[in-house]
Amino acid sequence: MAKVITSDILVVGGGLAGIVAALEALRAGKSVVLADRDTEERMGGLALWAFGGMLLVDTPLQKRMKIADTPEIALADWLSFGELASDEDLPLQWARYYVENSRSEVYDWLSNEGIKFLPAVNWVERGRFGDGNRLPRYHVIWGTARELVRCLVTALHRENTSGKLTLLHQHRITELDHEAGKVSGALAINEATGEEVRFAASAVVLATGGINGSHKECRANWPVDRPQPARMLNGAHPYADGRMHHWVADTLGGKITHAGEMWNYAAGFAHPYPHFPGHGLSTIPCKSALWLNHRGERIGPEPLVTGFDTHWLCQRVAEQEKPWTWHLLNWRIAAKEFAISGAEHNARIREKQFPLFVKELLLGNHALVRQMQHESRDFLVADSLTELSAKMNALTCSHDVDAATLQATADTFDANFAAGTSLHDDPQIRLIQHAREWKPDRLRTCKPEPLQKPGAGPYIAIRMQLITRKSLGGLQTDLQSRILDAQGQPVPGLYCVGEAAGFGGGGANGKRSLEGTFLPGCIMTARSAVRSILAGN
Repeated sequence: MAKVITSDILVVGGGLAGIVAALEALRAGKSVVLADRDTEERMGGLALWAFGGMLLVDTPLQKRMKIADTPEIALADWLSFGELASDEDLPLQWARYYVENSRSEVYDWLSNEGIKFLPAVNWVERGRFGDGNRLPRYHVIWGTARELVRCLVTALHRENTSGKLTLLHQHRITELDHEAGKVSGALAINEATGEEVRFAASAVVLATGGINGSHKECRANWPVDRPQPARMLNGAHPYADGRMHHWVADTLGGKITHAGEMWNYAAGFAHPYPHFPGHGLSTIPCKSALWLNHRGERIGPEPLVTGFDTHWLCQRVAEQEKPWTWHLLNWRIAAKEFAISGAEHNARIREKQFPLFVKELLLGNHALVRQMQHESRDFLVADSLTELSAKMNALTCSHDVDAATLQATADTFDANFAAGTSLHDDPQIRLIQHAREWKPDRLRTCKPEPLQKPGAGPYIAIRMQLITRKSLGGLQTDLQSRILDAQGQPVPGLYCVGEAAGFGGGGANGKRSLEGTFLPGCIMTARSAVRSILAGN
């Protein structure tokens, strides 16, 4: 017979949303069990490895940089970029709630927890046609999201003065207990011992993540009208497999919506030291790199440039003849622009080493470029384009890249500078010049120059693949984070937060995120759930 553990609230999942829900409930005097499938050292889920960017609206940091942002402007950008339909009531409610409350619910709350942000607000997802972020809103946590997790887990233990918190690792929830439609607990397997454990609780909060950790689930929900690559890397958490989504839908009548909407990335490469099969790293692609197809030809006629529309980039990459593309650049570009998203490869920010961070910003992150040159088989360096094309073909076991084709690609781009004028009409150069108008981007984006400029080498080619990341859809919830059934009625005792809820309403972002909406979405949905539980809703 399974042993029984009783508490006021059971939180399923130890990612950011689960941690915030447990912390808020504990502070309200409730007894809490937090059951997570992963090991203790990996508590925090994907947030433990994330870079820590947050889209926040009308913050003191924006005001300091003279960015005149308002919830009204942000909502218009959100709805335009996400293409939310006017009849999507719950996602629309959550979108409005986000932009109106991110300042108080996230920025102020985290500031009170001791979290600080880098002094510059970044400008991402501007939209190809100015239909994205019209203003800079991307705030970066000083210490990355790893610092966020560390800080909140420390707060959990600090608040546990009366022993009302039970943390259980390596426990996988297999089903929820329910009587007359009301959820009253759950059954779990201790994956370390094989022991069954039953939880009894008056409220259950699902914080189980999305579906993109499972390629099978990801492909099953892929929209039929969008191209799908033959191979993808995994940038999500492998336990984000959608099993509890389906259990709730099949057993309790919960509704999964927008499951085909995903926030993937177009420029990933295999992790040199993978934590799980298929593990990939997502780069922050260099704006000045030429994005090429498998033959070494520049993808066009509209060139692929990061920072404007990630959703569109993914579709362009997915429609290519082979499941990889190439970035062609030189060492000068890589040292200034190349970066890998996440805490692992941003040591200066993660370790809060401000002088060294500024030094790398001004002089270039040569150490990261050298590290990838030595560690990653996808990161190729050569003194000539002929040598580089040979390495590209050796990596793919093909003769796809003809040296003359690669040379012609570089020559055609460099011809933009032949007349010695600054009036360049190449669309990629125009986008780079636009990006450099914002000072923080100018620090990280090279002034346009020929790829084959003497002294800028050696040359670099990076093989890139589409990499899965976030689910934008999930279980449908109301503004109280209550799971709704097919009739739109709350399932008593059951709540859903974070990515499992599509970051609110089953799909608050629509088809596109303005980027940085995920960590704040976890915090806001979790805090809403606890408020609802405390109010007896």
